[in-house]
Amino acid sequence: MKKSLYKRKEMMKHVEQHNSGAEWFKDFILGGQDGLVNVLGIILGMAVATNDSRLVIIAGLSATFAESVSMGAVAFTSSKALVDYYRSQEQKEEIEIENVPEIERIEIKDIYYKKGFRGKLLQDIVNRITSNKKMWKDIMMKEELGLAKEFAHPVKSAIIVFLASLIGSFIPLTSFFFLPINLAVISSLIISAIALFITGAVEGRLTVGNWVKKGFQLAIIGMAAALVGFIIGKLTGYS
Repeated sequence: MKKSLYKRKEMMKHVEQHNSGAEWFKDFILGGQDGLVNVLGIILGMAVATNDSRLVIIAGLSATFAESVSMGAVAFTSSKALVDYYRSQEQKEEIEIENVPEIERIEIKDIYYKKGFRGKLLQDIVNRITSNKKMWKDIMMKEELGLAKEFAHPVKSAIIVFLASLIGSFIPLTSFFFLPINLAVISSLIISAIALFITGAVEGRLTVGNWVKKGFQLAIIGMAAALVGFIIGKLTGYS
């Protein structure tokens, strides 16, 4: 019995770690992809418009840090908003369970009736759940409102998105520190396309879908942003 309980605890611990890892991975992909694509479009437009590596680097660095701080702030506020929303709904459920328990019992019964439970088994399930207010509340949150308690910590999410955006932003910019501007443009496009393909491929391997297809999808998105930057640079350039 103890051995079985231990295995169950280990399994639950693994699931929690997996959920946490999935959130971190999602944040890292979001920040890195956004930073790379945005900065790539900006610096390519600047390179074509000015033909000046110094101006490209200034624009790229400005965009890198502004983008990274903005992305981190958005990640924090959106994650915190989700936590606050969950807690507000949680408080409402606690009040309803306390003030109108019979209605809440009916809702629990309806939930498990729809799952196929009938008769004494259904009644036993309702009695067991409603005997524990915490379990009752958690099930109502998940089954009635569709809200899961597993969400990213706002500060951790902000830090991960900020760092990922910073890293992603420097990928297309690095070439301009070391190469003549024409070679830097080509190098930046190639490196960015490879980085986006790898990111999409890794996402495809760890989630659902064809990793090759996802790799190409992300690379095409990045190149589309680069094309927009190129067109704007051509139209507004003075070189």
